[in-house]
Amino acid sequence: MSFPKTFFQRQLDDDSSSDDEDYYMMSSALLMNSFSNVERKHGGSVPGHAVIYRDRESGHNRMFQDYLADNPTYGPHIFRRRFRMSRELFLRIMNAVEDHDDYFVRKRNAANVLGLSCFQKITAALRMLTYGTPADATDEYVRIGESTALESLRRFVVAVVDIFEDEYLRHPNEADIARLMALGEKKGFPGMLGSIDCMHWEWKNCPYEKQGQYKGHVNKPTIILEAVASHNLHIWHAFFGMPGSHNDINVLHRSPLFANLAEGRAPEMKYTINGHDYTMGYYLADGIYPSWATLVKTITHPEGNKRKYFAKAQEAARKDVERAFGVLQARFAFVREPARFWDTKTLGLIMKACVIMHNMIVEDEGTVDPDERFDEGGEDVQPSRGKPTRTLHEFIEAHKKIRDKETHFQLKEDLIEHLWNHHPDLYP
Repeated sequence: MSFPKTFFQRQLDDDSSSDDEDYYMMSSALLMNSFSNVERKHGGSVPGHAVIYRDRESGHNRMFQDYLADNPTYGPHIFRRRFRMSRELFLRIMNAVEDHDDYFVRKRNAANVLGLSCFQKITAALRMLTYGTPADATDEYVRIGESTALESLRRFVVAVVDIFEDEYLRHPNEADIARLMALGEKKGFPGMLGSIDCMHWEWKNCPYEKQGQYKGHVNKPTIILEAVASHNLHIWHAFFGMPGSHNDINVLHRSPLFANLAEGRAPEMKYTINGHDYTMGYYLADGIYPSWATLVKTITHPEGNKRKYFAKAQEAARKDVERAFGVLQARFAFVREPARFWDTKTLGLIMKACVIMHNMIVEDEGTVDPDERFDEGGEDVQPSRGKPTRTLHEFIEAHKKIRDKETHFQLKEDLIEHLWNHHPDLYP
């Protein structure tokens, strides 16, 4: 193994350092310096470290009796409160993760001793996600070491994203859009696909050299999540990772939210408001967002009963995404408290996995029609990477239609009239 010349090597090359004693001292120092540059790998016992006998098998048996036995110590209500989901949904996730990643399969070591079970590893990961507890705090009950708990968390969120992303975090298909439009019509907003907003997640362990980039209006390093949610709190779009120094407009310009619409991959939409035909759905947004044809904002200082009623209705319906953020943070305290990991990749996987499990809970608890399961093989929230469906000219024209201000103001005027004429008592 070769190393770059150090100070000691340069001294050895100097003719003035020919004394035998100096030569041997410098040779020893050179050898020690070389070994210090070699990265050590984990594995095996470390001299001087205490070995803790955790009795993992007894820990698994006790946990199984507490939650998964036929007559468990803690019933379904307590299970739901502590795991944030029903036992049936938990078992579905656990079995899928175990089949997906061999890391979660229970194995015997060289001494023929059983290791940690899949239940123990996933419980440790979920306790950190749901309660926001430190990794070493799971040891007393789950019987798992701090480093193993952290590794279980990383492998768990990767597995959840790999398995369930295509089903529970994707663009709406035709059936989804029909259902969303029906919900929008019921709330007095035909053509509405949900509401959009951004959430800042404080990054406690942001490296010092990146803090200027990630500090925004809260004067603390944050990472931004842009989301679109419907009335049933299902999150249809999640774009995470922009530094906190950006505002909602900057995030929107980099977001893949309208990528499928611009590329001609989104399902067709046709609806009529106040005698005008529209072919693109829209999202309810707050005042900072731009005046695009696909965004409907409130009126800051409304004048007249019609406009005051519209502003009240828009602001009430737009709270769906705020409610979704609140429920997401209530279910997973990890994304409510300052993030304690050092890299954005891990934080991105954690956020995406929490959004996916949030959507699974929304479906499981019946806020989504139980007869309408999400179709397999849907598209991810990222832009499509396949063969272009439009020419460059068509793509540019589609972008212009999405950002057309005249359509934005016409749509708002039509909605003002529609709400006043057809839903006068919907928002008392």
